[in-house]
Amino acid sequence: MLIVQKYGGTSVGSIERISKVADRVLRARRHGHEVVVTVSAMAGETDRLTGLAADVGGRDQKREVDVLLATGEQASAALMAMKINALGGQAVSFIAHQARVHTDSAFSRARIKQIDVSALRRALQHGQIPVVAGFQGMDPDGNITTLGRGGTDTTAVAMAASLSADVCEIYTDVKGVYTTDPRICPNARLIPRITYQEMLELASLGAKVLQIRSVEVASAYGVAVHVRSSFCEEEGTMVVSDDDASLEKVVVTGVSLDTNEARITVRGLPLRPGTQSDVFRPLGNRGVVVDMIVQNPPTEGRTNLSFTVPRDDLDAALEEIHPLIKTWDAESVVNDPAVAKVSIVGVGMRSHSGVAQRMFELLAREGVEILMISTSEIKVSCIVNNRYGELAVRVLHDGFNLAQQGREA
Repeated sequence: MLIVQKYGGTSVGSIERISKVADRVLRARRHGHEVVVTVSAMAGETDRLTGLAADVGGRDQKREVDVLLATGEQASAALMAMKINALGGQAVSFIAHQARVHTDSAFSRARIKQIDVSALRRALQHGQIPVVAGFQGMDPDGNITTLGRGGTDTTAVAMAASLSADVCEIYTDVKGVYTTDPRICPNARLIPRITYQEMLELASLGAKVLQIRSVEVASAYGVAVHVRSSFCEEEGTMVVSDDDASLEKVVVTGVSLDTNEARITVRGLPLRPGTQSDVFRPLGNRGVVVDMIVQNPPTEGRTNLSFTVPRDDLDAALEEIHPLIKTWDAESVVNDPAVAKVSIVGVGMRSHSGVAQRMFELLAREGVEILMISTSEIKVSCIVNNRYGELAVRVLHDGFNLAQQGREA
């Protein structure tokens, strides 16, 4: 059995933790498995390096920042290989060009185009354990690139896909994927199996267990992903295809909360063909991601257009919108940074009616005002005042009985 194991920053956050991970890797090897390891930088290291870049005035020099940040994973890979060797194993570290992780040239947010795994296969054939520095690649010109926050997840899943691995194990500091954040709902339940679609929705809606792009890659190539904790031996959550997830057993799988939201409303916008394109074009050019969009019915040829953006991008969005108010002949622009998005997700919603109505009823009982609504085939999201965000999560988690319902493993 070929296993790709990924260990996050907290899992390799100290020499003691690296030793425990090395022991776990060697146990898998002794059980007869071939193992490829991918590692993140030690906890806090990426932030430290980012701070150093800022100290020398280099934060906006994206090529050089990538060169700098990639050293965090490089150090982890070398230390992990050393420890495995010291414990009697045979390991060899690989950084981007050695592992032949080919990406585009979008520094700080590069996408993997191809992985040439021939060098990794040679190492496996020689009985070695490849330890790959995650989060990084190289562009067509040989420059070091990085994949963005959480990029080691993507490295691991892409590596598993390229190697046709039997499973990709994502080791983190939590036991798996929960019905909601246990810090908000102490009775949140570990989900034994979840579909790619559900995991992708939860990841995009604020759940931070898996990086979104890693789920996309897993779904596209059918990689079985096992999310589990490096701090215990318990089974975690298997991320699988729809056919393997016992879909009929539960309507709502999880509840998520995203507090990094801000709402912008363009008031009195003249309604004519191309209006919406005019509003969102400058935001797209600036790289601002727009999430939910609501347009009110027109009155006397004018409408109010509301949309949400990440709160971190609010200032950039307003910088693009405000100068164009006169050009659009709109009345005004208002914004509200004190909002949150609460969502319910579940593939069972495809075949069950009344789920959205139940969500709205539960929130209404607690006096939670819904400011915006967005739906998809397996998701309902509501924008609410930020101070009601956690209350909304608890109400929905209890209202849909997520602490009691279970999906068989």
